[in-house]
Amino acid sequence: MTQLQFNTALLGLQDKLLYYALSLTSDQEKAQDLLQETFLKALTYRDKFTQNTNFKAWIYTIMKNTFINNYRRNVKTKNTFDGANNDFHLKFQKDKSYPSPESIYSSKEIIKCINALEDEYKVPFNMFLDGFKYKEIAEDLNLPLGTVKSRIFFTRKKLEKSLKDYAS
Repeated sequence: MTQLQFNTALLGLQDKLLYYALSLTSDQEKAQDLLQETFLKALTYRDKFTQNTNFKAWIYTIMKNTFINNYRRNVKTKNTFDGANNDFHLKFQKDKSYPSPESIYSSKEIIKCINALEDEYKVPFNMFLDGFKYKEIAEDLNLPLGTVKSRIFFTRKKLEKSLKDYAS
């Protein structure tokens, strides 16, 4: 399939993909974002499409997987906002207690140690903490998957060593 054929087929599915995105997100703005992200991934990974296979199914799978990955990433944040009276209030889970001054101090020390790392370790590790998967980090940083995994592993080891006083 040539680039022109690929682009024409992709644009031909735009309305149907938007409808599918709306069914997944139930929000016009989020559906537009999902559609845009799907188009970007389809164009980026055009070479991964196998000739004489179902192009429509391939695109829909990209959209579904993108939606699922975004959903999982959002669930990891566990912060929900309530828009009552146009004010945003952070809803805390009832079974959680407020952090103690010692844990706040410990958190600051951990963040300080992370920020002291070299960028080649700090950037992938922070992305991992933000909920990105190894593969997504590798793609974003244009690194081999094994390199990303080993950098995150070595970052953990460095942090364990420098924060040994905080180990329980």
